[in-house]
Amino acid sequence: MDEPDPEWLLEQLDLGEYEVRALTELLTIGRTTAPTLSEATGIPKARIYDVLSELSDRGFLKVIPGRPKEYQPKPPAEILDRAIENRRQTFESERQSIQSMREEFLETFRSRFEAASQDITPTEELFWVVDVGEVSERETRQLYATADERIRVFTKSFEYLPAVEEALSAAADRGVDVRVLFVHEQHLEPDNQAVQAARMDTLDAIAGVEYRISESKLPVRGTLADPSMEYESGKALFLVEEEDIPLALRQAAVTENASFVAGMNRLFELTWEYESLEG
Repeated sequence: MDEPDPEWLLEQLDLGEYEVRALTELLTIGRTTAPTLSEATGIPKARIYDVLSELSDRGFLKVIPGRPKEYQPKPPAEILDRAIENRRQTFESERQSIQSMREEFLETFRSRFEAASQDITPTEELFWVVDVGEVSERETRQLYATADERIRVFTKSFEYLPAVEEALSAAADRGVDVRVLFVHEQHLEPDNQAVQAARMDTLDAIAGVEYRISESKLPVRGTLADPSMEYESGKALFLVEEEDIPLALRQAAVTENASFVAGMNRLFELTWEYESLEG
């Protein structure tokens, strides 16, 4: 297994090029002075003190008083903990900033939105579309995060599971009833068969997630969240099967129409009960 690139790891902490180079060197050689670090890293002497000040402000190193000053890196675990806390504080500050303008925002835009929405027909309001890929994965994670009772997934091989696994596992941990309906491998290409097998192994490791295998092809793929046969709740993201169109060129439909979601749930439950096999 290849060793991870130290500079790449530090870049994930939102550090600039010079900060990455300086901290990498400090973690390698330990306590040192600014001129020595400048010479070792190639960071201009005119910039090295600003770079070290930035790392100190973030809590990643200690400044040792003296003539000259010396700089000592914090232990890696402390650096990570401080990076997490820094991001938490930034998020909380941004959240409060947005929350503080809530009343003004609603007062400014609610009437505009209502006026602009007067001509939208019920049919047009039924669905909206999102691009398949990062956007649909983000929407799927949101469905998992907000589900209270049930999640139902139609899928061929669940290829995108790594992008949504954390949110799905969190939903199962909350007690949400999660069921996944795969397509039988006889309907898949060899590459997809291997992906499906790997995804089933992943689901086996998530407590509270059930899956079965549909004997026939499924007409849709996607996720249902909190479907209700009383038509009181439900949201869905799905796309219909279009084998001649590359997945990257497709769009997924999203709906919050409880009746439509209930109908899709009926298809899921009937297939699960009468036309599927145990995984």
